[in-house]
Amino acid sequence: MPPVETFELLLILLAVVVALHWAARRIGLPPATALLVGGGALAFVPSLPPLALDPELTLVLFLPPLLMDGAYFTAFGRFRRHLPGILSLAIGAVVFTTFAVGVVTHWLVPNLPWAACFALGAIVSPPDAVSARAVLEGVKLPRRLSALVEGESLLNDATGLVLFRFAVAATMSGLFDAGAAVSNFLFLALGGIAVGLAVSATWIFVVKRLGEQTLIIMANTLMCWAAYIAGESVHVSGVIATVVAGLVLGWYQHVILPARVRLRGSSFWRTMVFVLEALVFILIGFSLRGVLDRVGGIGAVTTTMTIPIFGVVLAIVVARFIWVFGVDGLLTLLRGVGLKRARPLGMRQATVLSWAGMRGVVTLAVALTLPEAMPGRDLMLVTAFAVIFATVVIQGTSLGWLIRRVRPVDADPPAKMSLPASEAAIARARAAAVEANAYAADGTLIHPQLLAEYRRRLEITERYAADADKFMSGIQTHFDVVLISIAAGRAELIRIHRAGLIEDEVLHELERDLDVEEMGVILQRGE
Repeated sequence: MPPVETFELLLILLAVVVALHWAARRIGLPPATALLVGGGALAFVPSLPPLALDPELTLVLFLPPLLMDGAYFTAFGRFRRHLPGILSLAIGAVVFTTFAVGVVTHWLVPNLPWAACFALGAIVSPPDAVSARAVLEGVKLPRRLSALVEGESLLNDATGLVLFRFAVAATMSGLFDAGAAVSNFLFLALGGIAVGLAVSATWIFVVKRLGEQTLIIMANTLMCWAAYIAGESVHVSGVIATVVAGLVLGWYQHVILPARVRLRGSSFWRTMVFVLEALVFILIGFSLRGVLDRVGGIGAVTTTMTIPIFGVVLAIVVARFIWVFGVDGLLTLLRGVGLKRARPLGMRQATVLSWAGMRGVVTLAVALTLPEAMPGRDLMLVTAFAVIFATVVIQGTSLGWLIRRVRPVDADPPAKMSLPASEAAIARARAAAVEANAYAADGTLIHPQLLAEYRRRLEITERYAADADKFMSGIQTHFDVVLISIAAGRAELIRIHRAGLIEDEVLHELERDLDVEEMGVILQRGE
């Protein structure tokens, strides 16, 4: 395809993304589902040229920023607290699912070598970070469940990739060394952690010395690709390197980045992630035609692959339920014999966690890297797409309904301080700082209005902390009036500008002040 046509096709896809995302919101579907189905429908529009995804480019283009986004916004305290459960899913569940899919595949397709069956299992076993974030965007999960699902999706790709590489090597050579697989996984994981920490340390050193906010935002953006490419270039896990770098960035950005950089950078980053995340799903759907062409069309799929595909999809769903409920049963048993640190999820949370296993870009990209001589390659390609479609469309669409039906209880202990108490602590600290600096060296009060303002703020905040529910009913109307006044000020600003009474520079300066004030009010309202 000529470069200009490729660019035009990309613009068409971006326009389709906007339309499908809007339509999904209107009818109450997860946007990922609409994008995946819409992309699949687009693939068969005769006037559109076929689009082939390069698997290596797909991984390096899309995966690092989307992994970084997930890690950056991960609640690190909960991630660390639930790390054993996350590793149980990211390693144990992936290995168990790979084994289960391999056994089912060999049972349904006996002439396929065992190693090739396990290669298929490795392709479809890890739930995807991109799919998890996209589907869970509009779903409210208990804090522990959220930490488990998000943490699992950040780390399990490394397990799946190691299993896949060894299964492919065993298929092509006929040799398999379990000890080498374990040692290789440890090397990839520990090496990825080391690379992620090294890239993070470099980022901290550079950002402290850049000064210019645009350059800092650019450095933050490049960090995800720097971590991933650095990890892959030294043959360790680029996935883990990116996740570690994202966790460090999320932890230290509060004390390193200026407020104006966080505000501008957050807007830029969220827009970029939205575009990449949307394009991932629509491109997965758009690649369907190429996959079907390689295997001989839809007729070949329905006549020879329907039963194996259905068996694999069923196997990954059942295997996850078995693993989650098996581990939860073990935790219940351990707690029953006196191990207080064992905290089972319970039936409700375990059910939701078992159903939240969406696959996505990594599954398809890994499947596309299969060697041409790989036995069962056509079956693996179609199965990979079917698994993505089934998990994102069926599980993703029904997850919200399941949560409403099951009603999982948030069993995590609440933090020691509530939001109102935290705001009161901040108000006391700010009032004390103003108090200490409101007087001259000779004791003369030089900032009386500022001191009175912060004392008043402290009084209001402490009243809010004492009874938040009662206080908020009055404060909401206060904020409504402030927003009305800001809107009136903006209308007057535009009127005098349109009348030619002020220059454009004045318009932009005053408009920025009004925008900042409005944003502050909206944030205070909790919107």
